[in-house]
Amino acid sequence: MAKEQKPSRADTFVVAGSNGHSGQQWQTGLNSMVQNNHPGSHHMSRMARVTSDMRQKCAAYVLALRPWSFSTSLTPVALGSALAYKQDGSVDLVILMVCAVAVLVVHGAGNLVNTYYDFSKGIDHKKSDDRTLVDEILAPQDVVMFGAVLYSLGCLCATLLYFLSTLRLEHLALIYFGGLSSSFLYTGGIGLKYVALGDVVILITFGPLAVMFAHAVQVGYLSVLPLVYAVPLALNTEAILHSNNTRDMDSDKQAGIVTLAILIGPTLSYVLYNLLLFVPYVLFCILATHYTISMALPLLSLPMAFPLEKQFRSRYYAKIPQKTAKLNLLMGLFYVFGIILAPRDKLPYL
Repeated sequence: MAKEQKPSRADTFVVAGSNGHSGQQWQTGLNSMVQNNHPGSHHMSRMARVTSDMRQKCAAYVLALRPWSFSTSLTPVALGSALAYKQDGSVDLVILMVCAVAVLVVHGAGNLVNTYYDFSKGIDHKKSDDRTLVDEILAPQDVVMFGAVLYSLGCLCATLLYFLSTLRLEHLALIYFGGLSSSFLYTGGIGLKYVALGDVVILITFGPLAVMFAHAVQVGYLSVLPLVYAVPLALNTEAILHSNNTRDMDSDKQAGIVTLAILIGPTLSYVLYNLLLFVPYVLFCILATHYTISMALPLLSLPMAFPLEKQFRSRYYAKIPQKTAKLNLLMGLFYVFGIILAPRDKLPYL
């Protein structure tokens, strides 16, 4: 008996849309006629496949970066730049753009490091939120290479900032490489995430450190001012990570790693999530009532927080990190606009 020939990808597509075997035969015959009449059609088809593969590869790289989380890096840059604007009355847009790219690529590289080490340690699985390597969308060596490229691009941006900004080299290097090291050590090297220290890293890196970096490259010196103003944003950013770790408690336990969510359990994790979610709004109320009404702008995002609290309380954790990231972006933007609109003499420490 002759072995049945497996249909090609193009033939399979036609079968799916023709509801019959005759459609496959008609398409196969048509393809043969086209190829016989047009010798260059095979070359064009191969080019189309190469183009399609390249598009799929690029889409896979974008997916691996977890772009939904980028608000946690861009909002601190906007906040630090807004504080510099209120101090100096102007902002260098070139420095702002280079600084944003530097922070963004380090964040993306950190996400790739996280993907690689979570996969290597057997933490990611078919039900994980990040299945870039589990589903073989990318190979491990692709993730490593992409991460190295992003870290290199970040260092190039930092070098460019040295020439654009008046900030001293040692201060620039201290802040930038502190952030770069944190993004790697979160899961790479000693793996701070796996020993319940990941929350501390995120709280510092995507809050005070990023805001201070954006502020310092604009004004040319280090200041404690960004550390104070970064607190509400840092707490809300930590809510994203904590909700992610709470969702992954069972799989993390099976993998033998320890997170803060595992240490305190589901009930206290719910309490902590509420504190991280709502304490920033309390701070905004204090700022609005004691200093300037423009600080009430972030309260416009408060209605988005209550459904998240209800979902977390129900222990239905699906998509909570992504939804918290959306809240973080909206709250952060209102916070930045509130600072820009506030009279300079009404803002504390300015």
